Amino acid sequence: MSSSIKIAVAQINCTVGDLTGNARKIAEFAVRARASGAHLMVTPELALCGYPPEDLLLRPDFYRACARELTELACRIEGIAVVVGHPLESVGEYYNAASLLQGGEVAATYRKHRLPNYEVFDEQRYFSPGFEPCVVAVNGVQCGINICADVWDEGAAEAARAAGAELLLALNASPYHMNKQATRYEVLRSRIKDTGIPVIYANMVGGQDELVFDGASFALDRNGRLTHQLPQLVEVLELIEYSDGDLRPGAMAAEHPLEAEVYAALTLGVRDYLGKNGFPGAIIGLSGGIDSALTLAIAVDALGADKVRAVMMPSPYTADISLEDSRRMAETLGVRYDEIPIEPAMRTFAGMLAKEFAGLPADTTEENLQARIRGMILMALSNKYGTIVLTTGNKSEMAVGYATLYGDMAGGFAVIKDIFKTMVYRLARHRNAVSQVIPERIITRPPSAELKPGQTDQDTLPPYEVLDAIIEAYMERDLSPREIVALGYAEADVRHTVSMLKRSEYKRRQAPVGIRVTKRGFGKDWRYPITSAYADEW
Repeated sequence: MSSSIKIAVAQINCTVGDLTGNARKIAEFAVRARASGAHLMVTPELALCGYPPEDLLLRPDFYRACARELTELACRIEGIAVVVGHPLESVGEYYNAASLLQGGEVAATYRKHRLPNYEVFDEQRYFSPGFEPCVVAVNGVQCGINICADVWDEGAAEAARAAGAELLLALNASPYHMNKQATRYEVLRSRIKDTGIPVIYANMVGGQDELVFDGASFALDRNGRLTHQLPQLVEVLELIEYSDGDLRPGAMAAEHPLEAEVYAALTLGVRDYLGKNGFPGAIIGLSGGIDSALTLAIAVDALGADKVRAVMMPSPYTADISLEDSRRMAETLGVRYDEIPIEPAMRTFAGMLAKEFAGLPADTTEENLQARIRGMILMALSNKYGTIVLTTGNKSEMAVGYATLYGDMAGGFAVIKDIFKTMVYRLARHRNAVSQVIPERIITRPPSAELKPGQTDQDTLPPYEVLDAIIEAYMERDLSPREIVALGYAEADVRHTVSMLKRSEYKRRQAPVGIRVTKRGFGKDWRYPITSAYADEW
């Protein structure tokens, strides 16, 4: 083959529902792509409306607005062809589609074949499947179009090849989770093995509620070799050349350790959640512990110190070192820092409830009151100044209910909700390796809620290495308790952990949305009943 083509991958950050803003960005990237010599530019899945639009896709007016914006965008594109992902209504059916904009018009349209209905995906709720391949000729090269899940199973890519495609363009809105990129390579290599044609994989980047799209777009030649690797978690425009039947090698972004990757995903998630929703800043309850310290570091890296405020709310049980370390960290990061002691409120509540609680021993009720007092203070500051409270609970705590409703769970966005405690420590070490912002003592001291004298987390929980492994096995791999015990964990620890996890479902339903970075988080992809009499297999 002698035909050649230069294709620009527009790895862009789209905002759900911002049709005009997304179209403007696509048009701006198209101008840049044309200036770089590209004949064709590829955008991510549903780039016109952002992903996932969820129940906006149940509104007929949403499809009409998207259709108008697509037509207007086509008129603005000059001197280059552009493949744009968008929702489509056609004869009463609704599709996840991608159209080729060329010569001022919509020249061709592809309808996604495979509609995922697993993990965080719910596309069968909204769309009908397409069945026809779509192959378009650009600069003499036959380009087949697929959308995301189409390439995860055989069928759609093979149909494109049978229709004459020499090159496959895969538009994606593939959300991030740890270690996902290797799976993407493996899946695409399966399609290449079946079709014998190279693939360009264009992925979205940016935060959308609990999801973070990592970009990391890439290209594989017809032998499955990686020819291009775009960077993770940033917008970028990259040129890829196809010539003589294959892709020519090009830019290869550097790989990063897992901790750096996860930290960057959390930072992007915070930045986009606040930025896209118009919050002027964030407020964090600082405790002197590892979770709030990591959350504070992420928030400052995401937003800047001027948009972050830390509030320490000591009780009589707060250790001096917690105060010292909180002050030191706030000073190091340059954030506004205030101390609001909660002992006066504790005395007030104790007096109010003295008659009701007469003769009853102190227990977690009094401990939870402390957390709820702190929650009220943070929410009052949030209401007064318009800033959003970032909660600091981790995945280990969310799993077993080691958190207080309307207390430390009170807030608008849960930054480390999907981060196991063991990973919290790894991320803290990573951040300190960049620059020392978290006092070493916060990392090395035993974790404690400091709600009573001498308290540590391990008073009521297994060691976090054990706890996290059991949660991961039960939640992310769906192993039964019997199978987890067979892995070598003590039956008492497994019983205790699984029991706490099941009892805590009602709490998790009331927790704020948080960033998903594992294959299964406590969000869209965890839908367990609150009321359930099911007995696990033992």
